[in-house]
Amino acid sequence: MILLRRHLSIFLLGILFMLGCETQSQQRSPNVVLILTDDQGWGDLSHSGNPNLFTPNIDALAIQGVSFDRFFVSPVCSPTRAEMLTGRYHLRGGVKGTSAGEERLDLDETTFAALFQQAGYSTGAFGKWHSGMQHPYHPNSRGFDTFYGFCSGHWGNYFSPDLEQNGHLVKGEGYLPDDLTEKAMDFIEVQKDGPFLVYLPFNTPHSPMQVPDIWWEKFENKTLDSLVSGEDPDFTRAALAMCENIDWNVGRLMGKLEELGLTENTIVVFLSDNGPNSFRWNGGMKGRKGSTDEGGVRSPFFLQWEGRVPAGKTVPEIAGAIDLFPTLLDMAGLDYAGKKPLDGISLKPLILEENPSWKDRMIFSHWNGSTSLRTQKYRLDKDGNLYDMDSDPSQQDPVQDQHPEIIQDLRLAVTNWEAEMEAALAKDPESRPFTLGAPEAPLTQLPARDGLAHGKVKRSNRFPNDSFFTNWVSLKDSITWDVEVLEGGEYLVELYYTCPEEDLGAEIRLQVGENHVDARVKKAHNPPLKGMENDRIERMESYVKDFKSMPVGSIVLAKGLQRISLKALNIPGDQVMEVQKLLFTNKELNH
Repeated sequence: MILLRRHLSIFLLGILFMLGCETQSQQRSPNVVLILTDDQGWGDLSHSGNPNLFTPNIDALAIQGVSFDRFFVSPVCSPTRAEMLTGRYHLRGGVKGTSAGEERLDLDETTFAALFQQAGYSTGAFGKWHSGMQHPYHPNSRGFDTFYGFCSGHWGNYFSPDLEQNGHLVKGEGYLPDDLTEKAMDFIEVQKDGPFLVYLPFNTPHSPMQVPDIWWEKFENKTLDSLVSGEDPDFTRAALAMCENIDWNVGRLMGKLEELGLTENTIVVFLSDNGPNSFRWNGGMKGRKGSTDEGGVRSPFFLQWEGRVPAGKTVPEIAGAIDLFPTLLDMAGLDYAGKKPLDGISLKPLILEENPSWKDRMIFSHWNGSTSLRTQKYRLDKDGNLYDMDSDPSQQDPVQDQHPEIIQDLRLAVTNWEAEMEAALAKDPESRPFTLGAPEAPLTQLPARDGLAHGKVKRSNRFPNDSFFTNWVSLKDSITWDVEVLEGGEYLVELYYTCPEEDLGAEIRLQVGENHVDARVKKAHNPPLKGMENDRIERMESYVKDFKSMPVGSIVLAKGLQRISLKALNIPGDQVMEVQKLLFTNKELNH
């Protein structure tokens, strides 16, 4: 009898233990994987009906999860990222451009990554950041423990490019989207006991149109169906090849989650940052990247959480990038106690409930002085025309004459919204200097993208994001950066340059306030331009070079606003050098 009681007690304890484990498993904070693609339109998926490509792994996220049929982002990259990260319209956070510092998200804005980090999540970002390079705008200062990728708006080389890892310069390994996925999977492997947040912002299919042969060969001679007006078939072929590569990488990532037994406790989200970067099949919608029309701002949005969200559910209600912040927090059981009101709404009721109570709403899209407004039924375009998006999804026939009260209300709503955004921007100074020497970051990069050319100095391309300075031929020329030094002290300075043998010997001066340091170009380094050998079509952006580091010396920087200038003291040849960037390292923090 005693032995029977002992066995019974052990059995009951085992049952209680298993129930406790199950309860702990159910209560465990879910992991989050957020996949963002760059310039992939709503139509660049087989799930959307595009007959020209096959994306089974991305499609599976919709089939096994929830798909939002009308999900809206911004017309271009950095505004979408700002809205996604904060749950607020991008103009509220000071983001009004894609380069020259206008892509930076105000420091008083809270990112969802910071809140997940504060809640005990291990957080990692792998890819294109495009919300500020210098700390405290850097991803490591905005909630991500780990960052691997690049902070610029676009990159000039996708094959083993120069990248950074937690502020240190590194060389990528192989094709960039593959490498980013590999690093994300490595992070998941290490953090598998969770909880973790992985943000995977791919750099493709943004130009330059580079993709490995294995993906290109399928499309190189492919006959495309459903060509649209203005379409460049070769560009489309390259874009679709890049999209199929993304799909393969999404499959690899999902395979890693399954291998580690994490699918039932991981929320996976997939979306793009704007409409397609060329005219190509997009469901007949008007507009592409850069446009505030439907085709410029409609994005796929899939959310999968195996066993927790309905499989195959399609949500017809409109939603947008501003909703991602509150939705992720709500799904993960985290609270937002911030002082700034959110523009977004948690989509959790639409995801989980069968017949949720949901009010009609307005979602605004803005870029380059143009604003459009979307309700569930109507779109008011940038010119004030009204379209019934149920009966006329291609925006062909304006209906404002038929709905005088609706058009009046929506035009007034746009006027009020623009006034509110203008007031939000007015709180910031017209010019925000770039930051240098943040205490948490011993190294600060000042790329050519963030500098100004004076005299005869030119950019290598009109698009600043991946450019360098060239044509430095006169003693009257200069290159400057306006900065705010956050931590005064002595800094080591490096300059990344190219210079042919025949132009060696130029002497330069780096001046900051009353302090300066002089250096001489002693070593020739004259690599050719590259990138064209991997481009499937001719690019718009700058080609790149392998720049070499040259020590300039050390200089004392005072805290506060400063202008950094580079000038030549002597030019024995035809030019001084080409300049890609400056690196400042705080000597005290570096030790």
